[in-house]
Amino acid sequence: MRTYRYGPDPDHAGDLYLPATRGPLVCLFHGGFWRMPYDRGQCSAIAGDLAARGYAVWNLGYRRVGEGGHPWPATRDDVDLILTALPALGEAHHGVELSRVIFAGHSAGGHLAFWAAARCRRLPRSFRVVGAIGLAPLLDLAAAHSAGLGHGAVEAFLGGTAAHVAARLPDASPRALLPLGVPQVVIHGEDDTAVPLTDSRAYVDAARQAGDPAALVALRATSHMAFLDPASAAHHALVAALEELAGG
Repeated sequence: MRTYRYGPDPDHAGDLYLPATRGPLVCLFHGGFWRMPYDRGQCSAIAGDLAARGYAVWNLGYRRVGEGGHPWPATRDDVDLILTALPALGEAHHGVELSRVIFAGHSAGGHLAFWAAARCRRLPRSFRVVGAIGLAPLLDLAAAHSAGLGHGAVEAFLGGTAAHVAARLPDASPRALLPLGVPQVVIHGEDDTAVPLTDSRAYVDAARQAGDPAALVALRATSHMAFLDPASAAHHALVAALEELAGG
């Protein structure tokens, strides 16, 4: 594992896990409702496991709520910086295959993974995105805001007044940005008490109606945090989704 930076801020860094041979790149975003003190260390164990399975994994950090103010538009800008840095990452590390890039993330990181897929439509790129995977993700920020998920996490993330939040939702919520134009897999536990499974079900229905290939994997006896354990059935579902999107 080595750290690869994508910008000037201390949080503009990700831990790069390389496989024994050249493999598809998984850009992995951690969760924590976009808040400090949660960081990329949450996903270190699953990143290492995926590298052992033949994937290059960039386990990414980003600016969060609690670091001197609201992150908007800082976190959005961080996603753009990550996308801009991918060609140089591929040139610097021959184990990274940029013809098969997959964005994946847990909880709020799932939001960032799907947001990255959406942002790719606006930026010139020399890499190919083959899919996005959300692990108990927050994909409809309007619904999450209305429900007060994460004790007001969406309001804290977008910042400002209620009017500011409403104005920023169309650019911030993956559901509002559909179609994303890439295959999507949403994996969610039936025992999740942090993010409702019904939100993921509604998102997948909306993605399909918008013309995107999208699948929902609902896991029995699976909690919100189960995805961070490489030995869990939740992680095995992630591995299966990666194999399908990467062509196996």
